[in-house]
Amino acid sequence: MKYTEAISLEIFSVISKASKQLQIESYVIGGFVRDYFLKRGTAKDIDVVAVGSGIDLALKVSKLLPNKPKVQVFKTYGTAMLRYNDIEIEFVGARKESYSEDSRNPDVTEGTLQDDQNRRDLTINALALSLNETNFGELLDPFNGIEDLQNKVIRTPLDPDITYSDDPLRMMRAIRFTTQLNFNINNESLEAITRNSYRLKIITRERIVDELNKILASPKPSIGFLLLEKTKLLPQILPELIALKGVEEVEGQKHKDNFYHTFEVVDNIAKHTDDVWLRWAALLHDIGKAPTKRFSKKVGWTFHSHEFVGSKMVYKIFKRLKMPLNNKMKFVQKMVLLSSRPIVLASDVNDSAVRRLVFDAGDDINALMTLCEADITTKNPRKFKRYHQNFDLVRKKIKEVEERDRVRNFQPPVTGEEIMQAFNLKPCREIGQIKEAIKEAILDGKIPNEHQASYDFMLEKGKSLGLTISQ
Repeated sequence: MKYTEAISLEIFSVISKASKQLQIESYVIGGFVRDYFLKRGTAKDIDVVAVGSGIDLALKVSKLLPNKPKVQVFKTYGTAMLRYNDIEIEFVGARKESYSEDSRNPDVTEGTLQDDQNRRDLTINALALSLNETNFGELLDPFNGIEDLQNKVIRTPLDPDITYSDDPLRMMRAIRFTTQLNFNINNESLEAITRNSYRLKIITRERIVDELNKILASPKPSIGFLLLEKTKLLPQILPELIALKGVEEVEGQKHKDNFYHTFEVVDNIAKHTDDVWLRWAALLHDIGKAPTKRFSKKVGWTFHSHEFVGSKMVYKIFKRLKMPLNNKMKFVQKMVLLSSRPIVLASDVNDSAVRRLVFDAGDDINALMTLCEADITTKNPRKFKRYHQNFDLVRKKIKEVEERDRVRNFQPPVTGEEIMQAFNLKPCREIGQIKEAIKEAILDGKIPNEHQASYDFMLEKGKSLGLTISQ
């Protein structure tokens, strides 16, 4: 069957013309075709397979396009890429692949379109549309990928044990597509992933994190993380999450299963933000509970300082997974560290505590509140409503305090130079002590966040430290 409407963009006619001039066959394959049938919107990238040289085809296409876009050539991989009308088109020669035990990088030889479809990770990614003049728009679907799309099934074109063992990243991709599309992995594939889970060790941390980020960015990330746990992949990536699993009971007292609670929180926050780093904060917000879990007869189960311990663990996780150790990591650390503050505040909304929360969270106060609201997972409708009403009060109080006291990211109104002049000082520790005292006095509400009030407080504080005011 032909689907010429799927390839009605100008670029496809140009590729067809270039293929004819080079006397080679070409096909659009993979995600573009899959997403056309799923009606997932406008494509941002297109994969083209040439039965011949993909690089030669890319160069020829560039010459035929009006602005002759620059072609990026990757000779090592036999691929080339150009951008046209905000779409990236990647060209590759059809190929066969063979793998060694210790690498996901295959030995590659030239092949047919069928060889190229055989090497694809999933049947839904092996769909191809002809760009050849003789059968332009014809669908080539050797593995019934269309049927799998209709049935919402994820499976491999060939034996899943071979597919996943050859390139273990395909296990992550299968779970990622299941999550993104809300499909189901067929049992044969699921069992094969579990059997081959140990092979994940040959995949770089960067590639694993790339797939994790795509799972986290999905509408319901828990689908993917629960499959990662079920197939024994998650313990190799985030053992800190596995440590949260299970419920202990001592003397009739239990704690909740923080493993499953975590994924409820991630799903909740996914409804309110696309920020993948805030979703990371939701994923890691309770990781400090496993190492801090204690039981005492007086109070039962406790997790004292789990936020502080968890924030320290964030750095170790990011470093181990080779994630960015920059402001993104610091943001996640901050969210984990402050994750319980608004919850405690909700039961006693006072100005001083709100000022300190706003000061500590800074520009991330709204993100923190979003995280804390997502942390409400109670199944009791009355409690659920009450908790959210309390957080509404906290948000209202934050707005009032912000407008009145302007404490977000504030610096003490009195500078170090003014303190030095007032007491005829050279740089010394007393200057820092006075500035800190001014900050604390403003946050406690003892003085307003104004220069004169701060200056007067500075003079009194200096006297209490034994300093003499300059004449």
